[in-house]
Amino acid sequence: MPSTIPIHASDVLIAVDLQPDFMPGGALAVADGDTVVPLANRLMQAFAHVVLTQDWHPRGHASFASTHDAEPFSTKRLAYGDQTLWPDHCVQGTAGAALHPALDVDTPFLILRKGMHGPVDSYSAFVEADGKTTTGLAALLHARGVKRVFACGLATDFCVASTALDARAAGFDAFVIEDACRAIDADGSLDAAWARMNAAQVWRVQSRELLG
Repeated sequence: MPSTIPIHASDVLIAVDLQPDFMPGGALAVADGDTVVPLANRLMQAFAHVVLTQDWHPRGHASFASTHDAEPFSTKRLAYGDQTLWPDHCVQGTAGAALHPALDVDTPFLILRKGMHGPVDSYSAFVEADGKTTTGLAALLHARGVKRVFACGLATDFCVASTALDARAAGFDAFVIEDACRAIDADGSLDAAWARMNAAQVWRVQSRELLG
């Protein structure tokens, strides 16, 4: 079956946070997260522009429950707003923070590390959780003539959704490749994320529409 969404030279694929700590057995595991890696590798071969993101937290990061002597998945008010407190994960230099060993790291032109600033979390590839600190990715993609952003990876309802929404806010058309993502889906977070994305005109697509 031929693809129904032609991929253009002005498209970018952003593969989000395909790291062991988000895989089964990891510190912040997403169910079946490892099954995304082979499909992400296939998708990369179809795009002229590919970006990988890598969660890369210093020890004692503000988003860690342990930093605040709090329970994981509780919420704390930080300077930039309410922050979900996570188990320690993707700590710089640890095995869990590495990119998955089966992931194609040669095709991407950029590996973007995020969450490196201790006081603020960073879900999106474009803007940190304070809503104003930019990673510089939007300017780089605009300079390369990118018009459309296709996102896949982990997790649908957090870092993938935030990346897609911020891509829209930065002036790109945005798509989430649903079957090339997996979600945490805690307390309705997946439905809430899709509602936000639908309202922002982030389009939900399947890999077969791109790859045939």
